[in-house]
Amino acid sequence: MMKPNVLILRAPGTNCDNETAYAFELAGAKTEKIHINRLLENVSILDRFQILCFPGGFSYGDDIAAGRILATQIRQNLSDVFQRFKDSEKLILGICNGFQILVKSGLLLADDQNGALATLTWNDCGIYTDRWVRLKSNSQKCVFLKEMDSIYLPIAHAEGKFVARNDQILDSLEMNGQLALKYDPQDNPNGSVRHVAGVCDESGRVFGLMPHPERFIDWTQHPQWTRQENSNSNQNNKRGDGFALFQNAVNYFD
Repeated sequence: MMKPNVLILRAPGTNCDNETAYAFELAGAKTEKIHINRLLENVSILDRFQILCFPGGFSYGDDIAAGRILATQIRQNLSDVFQRFKDSEKLILGICNGFQILVKSGLLLADDQNGALATLTWNDCGIYTDRWVRLKSNSQKCVFLKEMDSIYLPIAHAEGKFVARNDQILDSLEMNGQLALKYDPQDNPNGSVRHVAGVCDESGRVFGLMPHPERFIDWTQHPQWTRQENSNSNQNNKRGDGFALFQNAVNYFD
């Protein structure tokens, strides 16, 4: 089995790059953490990677809006480069702030003649929310969610509410299996329409989600690990629910 190379793309304010790199390495990949400025200086760096990941954090301090500045850099300087990366059947993952970047850059859902199809905006509660949520896989096409069903992961965001421009767009994404991950309807932490927690592109190889799978790769990271039976699918290895997502990405290249 070939070990895929993973590029963890950093920017000022990124703060989940180490945990994300560790999760990929635990799943069998090789990782490099590279600053966005290095990629802007030499876009050929991307050629040696099979997976591109935008980790969580607060890129550029989220000073304009969450993920907006890095997304604009991508639109202006890297859209063609990343499109070639996508067209070569490689994988792209965005976690939390990375999901915001994927959506606002158009890498995840391409704009139509009227502009962006969807965005991520302020939680209904109007404040930053940090807790654990129950989720359900809602797609047969998303590479990262293969054979995953019920999932329990932490969230930590202020602008995680997924909204689309209209219901027709939502219907189309739903029918196409792109609303890939959903919150339990009784446990929607931000008011996302149709309880959307994660979205994939038409190919299933580009995926963004608001929850943090890299924060639950070991059972001891569960908030009640000392009081509950380990009932997840990786019980023998004491893996957390998020680990399978990274394992699926690595196994895609097997």
